[in-house]
Amino acid sequence: MKLPYSWLKDLIPALPPVQDLEPIFAALGLPLEGVEEVAAPPEGVLLVTVTDAAPIEGTALTRLTLDVGPHGPRTIASGAPNAVNLPAGTMLALVTPGTTLGEMTYGVRQLQGVESWGMAASAKELSLGESSAGLMLLPAGTAAPGTPMRDLWAADQVLDVEVTPNRADVLSALGLARDLAAFLKLDLREPPAGPAAQGEGEIRVSLPPKGVTLERDPSRRLRFGCDHFVARTVSGLTNGPAPLWMQRRLTLAGMRPIDLIVDTSNYVMLELGQPTALYDRRDVTDDQILVSFGLRQGEKVRDLMGGEHTVGPEDLLILDGGQPEVSSVGQAFETAGQPQEGSSVLGIAGIMGGDHGHVRADTQDVVIESAHFDPVLLRRTSTRLGLKTDAVYRYERGVDPLLAPKAADRVAGLLAEYGAGAAHPGATVVGHPEVPGRIEGTGEQIRTLLGMQVDTAEMRDILTRLGCQVQGEGDVLSVTPPSWRVDMNVWQDLAEEVARLHGFTELPETLPTLRVHESNIGAAAESTARATLRRTLAGLGFQEVVTYTFTSDEEAARARTEVPGVRLRNPLSADRTGLRTALYPSLLKAAQAHPKGERALLFEIARIFPASGETERLGLLMRGPLAATTHQPGVAGGFSVFKGLIEGLAATLGDRFEVRQLRGDAVPAALHPGIAGEVIWNGKVAGWLGALHPEIAQEFGLKGDTFVLEAALPLPGRTWAFRDPSRAPAAWRDLAVIAPQVVSYGEIAALLQAEAGELLESVEPFDVYVGAPIEADQRSVAVRLVFRGARTLTDEDVDPVMARLMDAVRAQGWSIREK
Repeated sequence: MKLPYSWLKDLIPALPPVQDLEPIFAALGLPLEGVEEVAAPPEGVLLVTVTDAAPIEGTALTRLTLDVGPHGPRTIASGAPNAVNLPAGTMLALVTPGTTLGEMTYGVRQLQGVESWGMAASAKELSLGESSAGLMLLPAGTAAPGTPMRDLWAADQVLDVEVTPNRADVLSALGLARDLAAFLKLDLREPPAGPAAQGEGEIRVSLPPKGVTLERDPSRRLRFGCDHFVARTVSGLTNGPAPLWMQRRLTLAGMRPIDLIVDTSNYVMLELGQPTALYDRRDVTDDQILVSFGLRQGEKVRDLMGGEHTVGPEDLLILDGGQPEVSSVGQAFETAGQPQEGSSVLGIAGIMGGDHGHVRADTQDVVIESAHFDPVLLRRTSTRLGLKTDAVYRYERGVDPLLAPKAADRVAGLLAEYGAGAAHPGATVVGHPEVPGRIEGTGEQIRTLLGMQVDTAEMRDILTRLGCQVQGEGDVLSVTPPSWRVDMNVWQDLAEEVARLHGFTELPETLPTLRVHESNIGAAAESTARATLRRTLAGLGFQEVVTYTFTSDEEAARARTEVPGVRLRNPLSADRTGLRTALYPSLLKAAQAHPKGERALLFEIARIFPASGETERLGLLMRGPLAATTHQPGVAGGFSVFKGLIEGLAATLGDRFEVRQLRGDAVPAALHPGIAGEVIWNGKVAGWLGALHPEIAQEFGLKGDTFVLEAALPLPGRTWAFRDPSRAPAAWRDLAVIAPQVVSYGEIAALLQAEAGELLESVEPFDVYVGAPIEADQRSVAVRLVFRGARTLTDEDVDPVMARLMDAVRAQGWSIREK
């Protein structure tokens, strides 16, 4: 938020100089993003009065006759669009001959037969604003003609304050000054108040009922649409340029001055923090305003900028009375909260005014709207319509629910003072807003939470300076926050305010006392296991990727996985229409982007959303040089490397990993039918792995071997127990089993482990042979069996076990290789 230092200085006369403010704002939790130095206009720029404006025949120029004070009457030729038909008495800024702006020095020129004495300037040309659409216009009587502009528009500094979303109360000059004054213990001079309303107003207003049920989702109810609405009228206005001081403050705050009526509304929003809307009374049919939950579904609304928006039953609108339905002030519509036949849209509530009812140059009578709207409702509507305005920026963060009458009075007073109008003495006030409730706490609670000693008396002083009403005796704090602090709801919020104004720098540099509740013991186990898994995979050479959770039916079909069951209501693009049901398609897309020919080792830990329910998965992918197969007949070297990496992962984690071959219908659609297996982790099925199906690889443009794994997280754990290492030596035996090639090593190892009994310590393969004299459809798998007991084993101990194992092998129809 941008705000000129001079504005804050008006509200806090004793405010320190700009160079001393940066640490103060930082201490308040409102750091300064920057300070911009704004120079005054050059010496030769004067304030002048237009005495006559006439078009130059045959051209697009206007001849302006000016009163330049001591320099006498002068003429200039101007091509600015707002120079046409300027009323006499309007004042503007004139760059006199001999004055340099930027790199150009202005003089006297002849333009279309008119002696142009200098140049009438726009705000941008004077570096006083961003608008270059026309001349910078000022109201009559601003100052004497010939007055240097630098005397009226002095140099200033603009503070750019970073405001966090919870601090809506400081989104105004008064709010920021209020916080600074409380922190610095300085006197605050509040802005002048407008004429207080007395009695009924001229406009009849009806609000929607609370707890409206949404047609699209009957289970949802809105708290309220608008719980406080103030309408006040000002008549007999002369619309024109706003006073110079107002234009200056708006410009320095980053707003473009437009005219008196619009600028006054914007100024009060920046001053007090309450957005207001002003409507041309001619368009407010029968002096009635209806705040309504929408027109018919799909109704089109044109805003004051000319944009068209489709609104519906969940959008809050400001409507005029349409066909006259009521005859006395204060009488509600027959159907509260519903639009009447013939009603026209005055505006989208709290967001932007409509084309119907907007203020024009000839507007004389206005209706002031100052209201409190539901912030959640406005945020939804503005997001859906793509309308982000300064008003909704404040509403969605939380505006003071009691501020509406004060803002309406201030707008009415400014318009009456500078627009020569008359404010109606009364105002229509409808609704009863909710204000922050009482907060109960103790000084000891706050001290314990902060970890520092602050006297309860100082706490009372701090909270009182912030505008709170503090009651309670002794250590008890019974606090009613001011209406503008909608972010203060629990005693922890009070603790934050105490720490903020006492000084965060006073917090002691000590470690907090950790009080672990029983329910929190082991709570970090899953996240710790996940971090260990990531670290181990990175150590093995894998690179983590983070991909989109969204996918599409087309992508699911290409990857041969389940189509998304969870659909997005408003997808960002056609290829992101639902939540993914598997992880490996995301890894395949990441592999597509990997440089061709280079090794790719990728992993991702993320959630998927299949029909069976949301779950977390681990996905691995390997391709490139590591995946190339060896030339050894019958051995898929690429898969062996992939499997070896996963074995390394399991060994590092202290887990047991096995692969059980899958065949036939059990093979996942993503895998090659001949290279697919189940992941057995610590004896339990955890997922699948294998070579990517060649047709899927072709769909994703992945040439060469690609291997993938997908497993559910957390991986099955194992029970750990300490056992003394045996002092006895091991006994080794080798056994070569001849079995059909379709029989996996895992099946052979499982049979041997089941039959060997407790003496068998481990089984490890060391040779695979295919060829004569073994039959063509057979292979020999040689394993080393390690036996160990409580004492040194003899042949008499091991030979019976070996005999039992050979009998079990032959019982399967397999044989033993003798040589």
